[in-house]
Amino acid sequence: MGADRAAQNYLDGVRVLDLTQFEAGPSCTEALAWLGAEVVKVENPKGGDPGRSSFRGKPGQDSWYFLLFNANKKSIAIDLKSPSGLALVRDLARRADVLVENFAPGAVERLGLGYEAVREINPAIIYAQVKGFGAGSPHERGLAFDMIAQASGGLMSITGEPDGPPLKPGTTLGDTGTGMLLAISILGALYRRKTTGEGERLELAMQDAMLHYIRVAFAATAVNGRPAQRNGAKLLSGQNAPSGVYPCKPGGANDYVYVYTSRANPAHWQRLLEVIGRTDLIGDPRFETPGARAEHEEEVDAVIAAWTRRHDKHEAMRRLSAVGVPAGAVLDTLELQNDPDFERRGIMQVMRHPACGDFKMPVWPVRHGGATLPVAPAPLLGEHNAAVLGDWLGLSADELAKLRQDGVI
Repeated sequence: MGADRAAQNYLDGVRVLDLTQFEAGPSCTEALAWLGAEVVKVENPKGGDPGRSSFRGKPGQDSWYFLLFNANKKSIAIDLKSPSGLALVRDLARRADVLVENFAPGAVERLGLGYEAVREINPAIIYAQVKGFGAGSPHERGLAFDMIAQASGGLMSITGEPDGPPLKPGTTLGDTGTGMLLAISILGALYRRKTTGEGERLELAMQDAMLHYIRVAFAATAVNGRPAQRNGAKLLSGQNAPSGVYPCKPGGANDYVYVYTSRANPAHWQRLLEVIGRTDLIGDPRFETPGARAEHEEEVDAVIAAWTRRHDKHEAMRRLSAVGVPAGAVLDTLELQNDPDFERRGIMQVMRHPACGDFKMPVWPVRHGGATLPVAPAPLLGEHNAAVLGDWLGLSADELAKLRQDGVI
């Protein structure tokens, strides 16, 4: 039985013109769509968002990647190189509350859809932009993808083993992480506009966004005046033991459990020793204080690993968590996808897609009034041409037929 679904009416009446592609922009506009905004994705009639063909599955179908970042949206397919098509988009912008774009630097201005041009026809527009690098940066004109943002924004420098090279975190913080920050600012701008009636320009660079996600690393730098160091699975400060992943049986690629004891709660260490059957170490001066354990970290790790190797990661997590020791099994994506708990609670839902079939995916994770928000299929390319252009612009069936005949839509 699935979880209850909350009504998606938080942003009822908010119209979002979505000129984004791939992930950073689409993840932002999808967040607004989850909350009930009418998000209309403007795509090139010849292929649409390039994300439709990324990580492609079956021939002739949109990619799972595209479905993940464009749920609950509408799609219209308009040729922006056509004067008639550009006029349509300008008319849509006149009636939009929010416009979001993440074109390459300078591209939207060359189309005649830059902020100043759009503000002239819609002074109340909230105009939001994602770029790779910030305005005024020496790299302002540079192109960026997720991994470029993670490299230039500091994440890679603190990811990896102490004696190894920088690594790219598995999460797409450069893309989705940027999109979430921009979505929050759009909500703030919408709230402010209710009182002032004023529009606003919002600009977020992917490199700049990454600094937000590594704030703890800056704290480490402030302590010693040195760059934060890579520390594998352990804390950046490197001053807490135990804190890390420990091997479990049967020894597969992800058969590990993360075990942590807080410096602020001495009871964690004693409880841990009781669970693993090493009460003989309670009171041992080598391990009695956080500082002492940090000095004998290798010995601490060996004691814990000797116990975790005798248990699978799920059992280890259950036994440690049961007595109040922070612990987390390292779960892979297949385990998470197949865990019925996430679907039962509505955190994973099945998108019923008319072309791609059923697709179980993570949805908006916030519960509203105890319920999760429902997922609707990502749109087919140009699926909503008639509905959006008829509703927003009042175009008749004959006018729409003429636009199709001329190849504009």
